Order: sequence, then C-alpha cells, then structure tokens
Amino acid sequence: MSISSLLGFVALLGWVGLIAGIGLAVVSASQSRSPRSGVTLAIFGLVVAVIFSVVSQGVLIVAPQETAVVFDTLRREMLPPRGPGLNIIIPVVQEPTLYSIAQREYTMSGQVGEGAVQGADAVQARTSDGQQVFIDATVIYSIDPENANLIHVRWQNRFEESLVRPTVRGIIRDEVSKYNVEEVYSTDREALRNGISEIISARFSEEGLLLTDFLVRDIQFTQEYAESVEQKQIAEQNRLRAEQEAEQLRVQAQGERDAAIFAAEGERQSTVERANGDADALRLQAQAEADAILLRAQADAQALALIREQLDQNPDLINWRYVDTLSDNVDVILLPSDSPFLFDAQSMISGAGE
Repeated sequence: MSISSLLGFVALLGWVGLIAGIGLAVVSASQSRSPRSGVTLAIFGLVVAVIFSVVSQGVLIVAPQETAVVFDTLRREMLPPRGPGLNIIIPVVQEPTLYSIAQREYTMSGQVGEGAVQGADAVQARTSDGQQVFIDATVIYSIDPENANLIHVRWQNRFEESLVRPTVRGIIRDEVSKYNVEEVYSTDREALRNGISEIISARFSEEGLLLTDFLVRDIQFTQEYAESVEQKQIAEQNRLRAEQEAEQLRVQAQGERDAAIFAAEGERQSTVERANGDADALRLQAQAEADAILLRAQADAQALALIREQLDQNPDLINWRYVDTLSDNVDVILLPSDSPFLFDAQSMISGAGE
C-alpha cells in the first residue's frame, strides 16, 4: 500500500468516526443520556478526516514511467515537472496532472486494422515527377520529461491526434515531393528516410516530444507504375542474362585463343629448339672438320719441314728417290738430247772415291 493510499484510508476512518459520533450523540440524546461521548468521537473523527484528507491530497506519488505537470492556481503558472517518486504539493492550490513518458508508437499503415486508425491509413504523397506513392510508416516517440509542460499547455491529451499524426504526414509529403519516383523506389530511399526523421525530430523537440525512431515500413506505387517497374526489371534481367552469355562466349573465345597461342608458342619453341640443335650439330661438325684440316695441315707442314731439312743436308735425295721409284726391270733410260743428266757423274765419282 502506497503512502497516499494509507493516508486516504486514515482519512476515511476519520469520516467514519465522525458519522459514528454523530449517531452515538443522537442515540444518547434520545435516551435522555449525555451525548458528550458521541460529540467527542464526532469531533475527533472530523479532525482526523480533515487533516489526513488534506495531507493525502498534498502527497503526490509519481510512477517510474510518469512525469507530473503541476499548475499553481494562485500564481497561474506552470511549476517545473515532478519526476518519479514522492512529491509534496499544496492541496487545492497546486493541481497535478500525470503524463506517461513511456515509449509510444504511432503507425500509419496501408493494411486495414494494422495502424492507429482503422482502415487504410498510409500517407499518400506525390514525387517531383508527379507519381503517386503510398508511404507505410511508424513513429516511435515519447514525452520529454523536462518539457512536459509544453505538451500540457499546448495539447494536453490531444497531442497524438492533433500533433503527432498531422505533423508526420505533412513532413512525409513535403520530403517525398523533393525526389523523383526512381529515387524514392531505390537509389535515395535511405536519404529520404533520414531527411524525414531529422525534420520530425526537430519539430517534436519544439513541442515537448522526443523522437526515438522513424521507420518506413513499406512504399507502394500505383498499378501502372508497378507494371512499368516490373517490365523494366524483366528488361534488366534480360540485359544481364545477355551480358552473362556474352561474357561466357568472350571467356570461351579467349580460352580458345589462349590455347591456340599456347600451342603455336609451343610449336615455335620446339622449332627453335630443333633449329638450335641442328645448328649446334652443324657447328660441332664444322668445328671437327676444321680441327681435322688444321691437324692435317700441321702434319703436312711438319713433313715438309722435315723434307726441307733433309734436302738441305742431301741435295741429291730427290734424284735418288726418283731412281728408287723406278721399276726393277728398267735397265736403260733414254733422255732427250737437251735434257740434263739426272746425276752429276763427277760428283758421284768424287763421292765414291771418298
């Protein structure tokens, strides 16, 4: 039991005592007895009832999800809002009004029975290019505890239907009119939501409300535009499919081209290697033949050098070799009259004498 309830219960007991005292005094007087005890009980009950009634009216209990707006009737001004907990006010002079500061949501839906208003309640707006769209949105907000006096003075309990609803719908229409239908549909949808949210937040703040979130639940278009979008999507899908097929053909052709180039490069490399091998073989053969010729030339040169040396020592060696090569059956050699003798007889005789 809260303190306020307890004080009210005590005040109630005082009023019961007052009634009981009055009854007791009347009964005593009717029976020619002294009504003093009844009067005393009645006076005591009255004092208790009045005091505790006044005190209970002066105790204000504010729940955790509430704030209290207090109006001073004597000064005719609003006092600072009272937060959750036990608060003392002057009964009769100060009038409190409790407001919930819990999160609230207000939905404007195109589905019947889903939003705050029965029936289709989506916001109808027109884009900059004249297309009609239907915005299904939800506003999540709460009363600002520090500025609850604004709500009480300007709107009281009418703030949802008189402030939240028309403000949000008007801002949505104004912002949608800045975009064309294609931007609303896809490219700038998030920018549109952010713009609406910022403006609503600023407007709510001026009126004592706090915006928690603004949600664009759905965007619907006219049947004609929906059909054109569907056709455009089909065309886009066909275009993408054609691009994919072209890309596949391009990749296949590129693969075949790369394979042909690779094969040609392999053939060229093989031909080059074969040519290099043949050239190396010819080069080695030519080198071998050159080396053989050089060796033969060196041998002939050495042989000629030896012959020259022998000739220098034996000038008649050639004549002797000539005779030596004649057949053994040759006894006489006839020479022309003008032919020189093969041997110098005088020298041979001189040689023999020696």
